[in-house]
Parts: sequence; C-alpha cells; structure tokens
Amino acid sequence: MKPTASTAAEPTELRASDADRDRIADILREALAEGRLTAEEHAERVEGVLATKTVGELDHFVRDLPAAHTGRATPGYTSAPNRPTADAIPVEADENVVAVFSAAVRKGRWRAGRRIHAYSIFGSVEIDLSEAIFEYQHVVIKAISIFGNVEIRVPENVSLRGSGGAVLGNFEVDTLDSGDPHAPVVYVDGLSVLGNVEARPKRGKLVADILDRVTGRVTERVADRVDRSLRKHLDR
Repeated sequence: MKPTASTAAEPTELRASDADRDRIADILREALAEGRLTAEEHAERVEGVLATKTVGELDHFVRDLPAAHTGRATPGYTSAPNRPTADAIPVEADENVVAVFSAAVRKGRWRAGRRIHAYSIFGSVEIDLSEAIFEYQHVVIKAISIFGNVEIRVPENVSLRGSGGAVLGNFEVDTLDSGDPHAPVVYVDGLSVLGNVEARPKRGKLVADILDRVTGRVTERVADRVDRSLRKHLDR
C-alpha cells in the first residue's frame, strides 16, 4: 500500500542508522569533555544510544545538552535530495572502471565525474571516493557484477542512495544522509549476477571541501564580531 499523508512515518519515527548513532555519541563525548556529564551518565547514555531504534529516541539522550540546540548537532533524519532527472546526468560515463579476470581500483585524490560505470566480470573493482574531489553534487555510479565483486566507499559526510538487483548474488547499499544540504549525493544502481555489489561509508573519512565551507562560515562570523567590536571602540 502506498503511504498517504496519514500513514507516512514522521521524521522522528524513522529508523536510526549507524551514522545517526555516531553523531549523537560525538555530542555526548563533547559533553563529557566539557564536564556537563559525569562518566557514569556518559556511559549510561552511550549504552542507550547503541540500543536505540529510531531517530526520535536518539534526541532524548541530548535534549538537555547545548550542542543539540546550537546547530552543531545535525538531525539524523535530514533527507537526501531527490534523484536527479535523466537529463541532468549525461548518458555517457565520464569514466569506465572495468575488470575482466583482473582487478581495477580508483582511489586517492581523484576527480569524480557525474556518471561512473563499473563492470566486474570474474574480477574485482574498487571505487573509493573517500578522498575524491567532488566537482558535482550528484554522482551516479552504475555497477554491473557478473561472477565478480564491486566495492564502493564514500566519505561519511555525503549522502548515499542505491537501487539495484541481484540474481543469485548480493546488491547492498548502506543508505546515508548528510546533514549538509549542499553535500554531494552518490547514487548507486546496477545489477549483480552471481556476484557482489556493495556500497557503504568509510568510517572516519570526510569530504574536505565541505569542512572548508563550514570553517569559512565560522571564520566569517568571527571576523564580523571582531569588526563590530572595533567599530564600537572607534565610535567612542
């Protein structure tokens, strides 16, 4: 049955992901370091976070902490943008990664195009975007595995979506939502026949330019405060 306005789940009722729990755990760790929580309180809350099922329940563990209300905490239920329309992404791949009875790897500091095709036939393909340069917000990866293996890794602060199928194989994409509306969105689709296609975030890896934008905004706010303070002294 198609969800209606009355049956659709509220954002707080959505299932929590590992990334959501990690985000709340980070807030609790900061609170412990700042002396807002005792070691016992911190341990008790972290234990509760690990057992939590929905994002609404996660909010209860940080509701009394300032970090949950100052913008440092990002809602775990921020939805990724819709899949781009067909005409927004070129039909031809910007890059083909092919492994036939061999292995092919794309990793390190490389430029990710709007469309990447990965073909693994009795081979292994690894696409690691954890240090890639994202020139576009939307990246589509088409992965085809026939008696082969395709592994895709993305940074933790991008959004990851997937839709594909498997015939006597495995096609698995760990859904991930970034809290930054301007963060890249990686879509993985394709087919696995007696093979494996797997896409998931790489723990501890972040897109640097997103961090640069955040740092830039903080720097601008600090500079603005200093400028206002100087003007007050000059006006005296």
